[in-house]
Amino acid sequence: MKPNAFPEAVPSTPGGLSKLRVPGWLRWAFTAFMLVLVPVYWANYGPTNFFYFCDAALFLTLVAVWTDNALLASMSAVGILVPQFFWCVDFGGELLGCQVTGMTSYMFDAQRSLFLRGLSLFHGWLPFLLCYLVFRLGYDRRALKLWTGLACGLSLVAFFLLPPAGATLADPQLPRNVNYVFGLDDAHPQTWLPAGLYLVVWVLALFALAYVPTHLALAKLTAARPPRHPQPWVPEVET
Repeated sequence: MKPNAFPEAVPSTPGGLSKLRVPGWLRWAFTAFMLVLVPVYWANYGPTNFFYFCDAALFLTLVAVWTDNALLASMSAVGILVPQFFWCVDFGGELLGCQVTGMTSYMFDAQRSLFLRGLSLFHGWLPFLLCYLVFRLGYDRRALKLWTGLACGLSLVAFFLLPPAGATLADPQLPRNVNYVFGLDDAHPQTWLPAGLYLVVWVLALFALAYVPTHLALAKLTAARPPRHPQPWVPEVET
């Protein structure tokens, strides 16, 4: 019997399929969550809601858990770990009766159903899931460049095509000021910089204060575990 010439190949499962490194229960649980969240969000917030960074990260994560794609998991982690930390801080402040930035005030809006608001709690657990995926699959250093490009694209769409802060909409639940490209207050656009200059400063601030630190931290913490990619099952050759 000749030893397998591909020692890193993923062990096969019945039927000759590669065994995925993300547990099956996790893939199905996350998929079930997305099957609920997407139609509910679409019905309540409209399709433009999915241009938020955090929602884009959800879709990247969905593909990542089904394909064991370290790059997609890494991109999501780079993009949202720091912003979601501040979401959690703001939410905790609101729970304690102390408004920090107001970004999570919608979580306490009685006009939105408790179920709808409960779905938004993914902001709190998604960072932990992404950390798990990155440490399991490895960190792909291309994530910083690719997520930054995606974030720039989403920001430009939000700035030029979606309702700005303070816009009067027929349905007040429809998103305004997506990704905070007009300021941190959805009710009023910022006034301390010209709108276009603010957008540039905002994107640069995200890159320097959120994306780069996360990239450096994940690269260092996973240095001993380079990203692995699913490989096709290769049968042993008898001689």
